Amino acid sequence: MTSSVQTLATSPVAPSRRLFMGRTGTLSAVAVALLAGNSALAQGMGADVSKDVSILNVALGLEHEAINAYQLGAGSGLLQKPVLDIAVQFQAHHKVHRDILMSTIQKLGGKPVMKMKLEAYAKALNAGALRNQNDVLDLAARLELGAINAYLGVIPAFGNKDLAKVAGRLAADETMHFTILTNALGRPLPGALTFGA
Repeated sequence: MTSSVQTLATSPVAPSRRLFMGRTGTLSAVAVALLAGNSALAQGMGADVSKDVSILNVALGLEHEAINAYQLGAGSGLLQKPVLDIAVQFQAHHKVHRDILMSTIQKLGGKPVMKMKLEAYAKALNAGALRNQNDVLDLAARLELGAINAYLGVIPAFGNKDLAKVAGRLAADETMHFTILTNALGRPLPGALTFGA
């Protein structure tokens, strides 16, 4: 692991996703079917989905955080035009993740956790310390690295291959984001078998 990746991995922001994924356990077959986009399969399955709703709401809260982190970066005035366009695109990816989670929670009969005000995310992410484009990119890279490790870390716990596939697809999105951010920061890309370790 390169030193820049080690720094990102030990940031105070990154562990929140790893901690979440390490404590969630497994989802019911109903939640797996809904997350995989197979509502027909979920029909008629009996399960206590209250735990699923709680787990998915934690993931939803983390997606709210990512969306708002990109909003803070985009609204900071610190990003140059090509970088700003990429940040907005990454935010759109996180909105898709959010929408999938919200839809699944609602289909399970739960109430999706609501996002906080932008000011609350700004405080939690210490946005006041952002002084230049590299600071914004570094924050985004830390969040994306935490997401990669969280999603990869949970895959082995899933007994259902559909949910493992969903987590893998989410991890792939986060890895794409992290790689582009790392490149934009001028840092060397991490070596083989770095993620999920």
